[in-house]
Amino acid sequence: MTAQNSDAILARMMALHPKIIDLTLDRVWSLLAALDHPEKRLPPVIHIAGTNGKGSTQAMLRAGLAGAGKKVHAYTSPHLARFHERILLAGEHISEPALTDLLDRCYAANNGATITYFEITTIAGILAFTETPADYTLLEVGLGGLLDATNIVNKPALTVITPVSIDHTQFLGDTLTMIATEKAGIIKRGVPCVVGPQPDEALAVIEATAEKLGAPLLVYGQHWHVWEERGRLIFQDETGLLDLPLPTLIGAHQIQNAGIAIAGLRHLGFSDEACEAAVTNATWPACLQRLKHGPLVDAAHTAELWLDGGHNPAAGLALAEALTRLPPRPLHLICGMLNTKDIAGYLRPLAKQAKSLHAVSIPDEINTLPAEETAKAADSVGMATHISETVEAAISDIIKTTPDARILICGSLYLAGNVLRDNG
Repeated sequence: MTAQNSDAILARMMALHPKIIDLTLDRVWSLLAALDHPEKRLPPVIHIAGTNGKGSTQAMLRAGLAGAGKKVHAYTSPHLARFHERILLAGEHISEPALTDLLDRCYAANNGATITYFEITTIAGILAFTETPADYTLLEVGLGGLLDATNIVNKPALTVITPVSIDHTQFLGDTLTMIATEKAGIIKRGVPCVVGPQPDEALAVIEATAEKLGAPLLVYGQHWHVWEERGRLIFQDETGLLDLPLPTLIGAHQIQNAGIAIAGLRHLGFSDEACEAAVTNATWPACLQRLKHGPLVDAAHTAELWLDGGHNPAAGLALAEALTRLPPRPLHLICGMLNTKDIAGYLRPLAKQAKSLHAVSIPDEINTLPAEETAKAADSVGMATHISETVEAAISDIIKTTPDARILICGSLYLAGNVLRDNG
């Protein structure tokens, strides 16, 4: 079989609902019932919500569990290069034949009813997880939490809320209280919840929700602590102190994400060795990822090529800090963003480090911000700006004047996915 089989079914699924996002669980429950409720047959679930750090935290949890010899399913979104990335079965991307079969069965069971693309494909992942043996299932929320299609497990083993900040305001609300209320919707009665570093406003919502549901909290700064000391990661909770290597994922925010993962692993009873595997074995694409081979790398010659998919002001701050940990090189950005984002807020923390920004439109993305608008936002925060037709053209322009540049392609997971496909 070829990828066209699953691609054709996915294209049909896009036509089942006029909106890409429509937050409600009614359609999800209807299809789950038609499939005899696969959500009730999942291996123990760890459910992860938050604005920033969900993917990295999931990657570290997965690495820790695998380091303890456990087989782990994982669901994430969006994908970068291929849809298959969203569904990991016992640690391996789902195969094309298995994906095609699952999508066909879900499409048939839905029987033409209205349902969003994310909802029906999430249910396909859940069905897949019931048909391959594993010890744990990691479910990453797509958007929000309360009404997200992943929020269908009544009694997970653990819930996790990574840092909450302003993002997706058109769907979740424009205040931290409103957004945190959606994220806290994954908290379940009596189920422990690991909580990463939070603004006071968000933490108040999470604590009130947990109190109402009798859900024990493991909160950063109260029940566990994590910090960097002399090039090591130090974690402490009521069971003791851990002295571990720094995470392979770069940046102070990754130390916080590692702390969240370690707190979860320790609560579930896993060893120090599992916690070390979490920080040393985790990988996550488009998370300040160094590209080391492919046509774009060849085109960059002696310049370094990096990729990051962060896209909101908090991600811009984290990225700016992470870049300071790399050996000095002149930094040049290639940036493309969606038209729903706070572009200036994202770019402002990076303005002092970057020598220039080449703005691009995201290819084949209906919601791309035109390159001209990205350039205007960059100019407004004091960056030297250029407009390029393509990423390749931007690389060519940069290396003409700065052959030893550090080139960072950034601003959107959709741009990152496009780059990974072209540079495969």
